[in-house]
Amino acid sequence: MPRIINICGARPNFMKIAPLMRAYRGHPNIVPLIVHTGQHYDANMSEVFFRQLGIPEPDLNLEVGSGSHAQQTAQIMSRFEPVVQQHRPDWVLVVGDVNSTIACALVATKLGVRVAHVEAGLRSFDRGMPEEINRLLTDAISDLLLVSEPSGLENLRREGVAAERVHFVGNVMIDTLRFSLEHARRTRVLDALGLAPRGYNVLTLHRPSNVDDPLVFGRLLDALERISADLQVVFPIHPRTRANLARLGLQPRLDALRGLRLVEPLGYLEFLRLMADAAVVLTDSGGIQEETTILGVWCLTLRENTERPVTLTSGTNTLVGTDPQRIVAAYERCRKTPLGEPRVPEKWDGRAAERIAELLAKM
Repeated sequence: MPRIINICGARPNFMKIAPLMRAYRGHPNIVPLIVHTGQHYDANMSEVFFRQLGIPEPDLNLEVGSGSHAQQTAQIMSRFEPVVQQHRPDWVLVVGDVNSTIACALVATKLGVRVAHVEAGLRSFDRGMPEEINRLLTDAISDLLLVSEPSGLENLRREGVAAERVHFVGNVMIDTLRFSLEHARRTRVLDALGLAPRGYNVLTLHRPSNVDDPLVFGRLLDALERISADLQVVFPIHPRTRANLARLGLQPRLDALRGLRLVEPLGYLEFLRLMADAAVVLTDSGGIQEETTILGVWCLTLRENTERPVTLTSGTNTLVGTDPQRIVAAYERCRKTPLGEPRVPEKWDGRAAERIAELLAKM
């Protein structure tokens, strides 16, 4: 009877844990526990996701909170170690690439507990991204590597990971999207914001490479000035990004962009509806590249690389970097080009969590 501690800590994790908790119900021999590290602790970034996605209340909350990468990782490790020692699980399951992922994987491995990594094998090949370091290290110490897209298989093969440890299961983020989309369409977020379908763009920005450097952030505002003059840009702003606007002295410039509308972070269902009816989504998020692919919405990724290349070949995503001219040119192409039916990547069928639960139930 496998006892599995499931780790979640940051907003992207919650959408990946939710379908797993549903899938475990089909396997009475699995005993799942949820540990919330508290990496994201704001109600808009955490509690609302548990409610909307039907995730059971965490069995434990480590309440780590914010801090530098080193401080946060160390706090998670020190608080998670006694949890593993007390509960003695058969598996610790980690998802994605946040600090909670690597911290809990390290603790489990050093205590001789097997680690399962959901979303294994993704690579941006940019070690300047903290997430890339987390991915590489987590995959190196995981016993079961659960891959979401074909590039992950190739990356792990090239890195010498034994084939029997690797399983191509599909994308749990897409499980949640498919499960939730009809519910999301019933939300009133467009009415509340006075928006019409395809009558606005959506922006998200949170990566340090974009929001910590005033020159880079300034270039992005140059592009947004032109884009928002064409069509309103709705910007659910991450708390860290909001703080940086003030710290970098960019708030007055952003306030001057009449077509750029800041809103507080939205719940999962409201944000899914906002994306589904957008004309174009501009983002530096990894998960949004995947979601827009399934929603059939143009996505412009404000980065020079992506760890999700299937969204470029089978989806609706284009890498545009941070050069204003390149961003605006790509945006204008999107506005002029009808978007055909996107090709759905292999195994993005809403059953990835079921495949994972079946694997774990047999181990």
